[in-house]
Amino acid sequence: MSQSSHRDLTHPLQQLMQRVGISSFKALSKKAGVSERQIMYLRRGQVSQMRLETLLKMSQALQVPMTDLLATFGEIRPDAETDSSAALKQEYQRMQEQLRQQRETFRQEFEQSSLQVLESWLLQWPTAAYAAQQNPQLPAVRLLPLLRPMEQLLQQWGVEAIASVGEEISYDPRWHQLMEGTATEGDRVKVRYTGYRQGDKLLYRAKVSPV
Repeated sequence: MSQSSHRDLTHPLQQLMQRVGISSFKALSKKAGVSERQIMYLRRGQVSQMRLETLLKMSQALQVPMTDLLATFGEIRPDAETDSSAALKQEYQRMQEQLRQQRETFRQEFEQSSLQVLESWLLQWPTAAYAAQQNPQLPAVRLLPLLRPMEQLLQQWGVEAIASVGEEISYDPRWHQLMEGTATEGDRVKVRYTGYRQGDKLLYRAKVSPV
């Protein structure tokens, strides 16, 4: 029987669980999305019998770095770490680098797609702003079509206005912020500055004043 089969790492695992408010191995299994058999492997220090994806889930559930998890629960020999633990560490580092590269790729793709939507605004707005500075009599309404790309981008992100400026609506403190005076929920108020939400998430409250 191997040395690792005699190890009992239940106590250090329970200490990690207590730090993040996990009360039982069943609760850990549910939170991490792994079987209780996999947790038993961890308690015995038999990480070589666990898939890397499982170890990553355990690392996230316990909120500890993978390297710390392997250092605590990895199979050991008196002279050195086992080859399996070293291989897991190497694979983890490879996956971390792959995730970093993916995030960078996603960021570049996001920026590129956003710039494509904003292209007409980026090219035309500085000229329009300059023309407005040179000719104060220029009707501002002519500039409104230039804001369309911004509206399209916000629409793609699921961002919508809570209410239009000048609109009279029923006061709701969840979505509206009083600029002056007082109002109770349901009172009529007028929108002074529009607010925004993304689905059910509040981004900015609409600023309102009593009618």
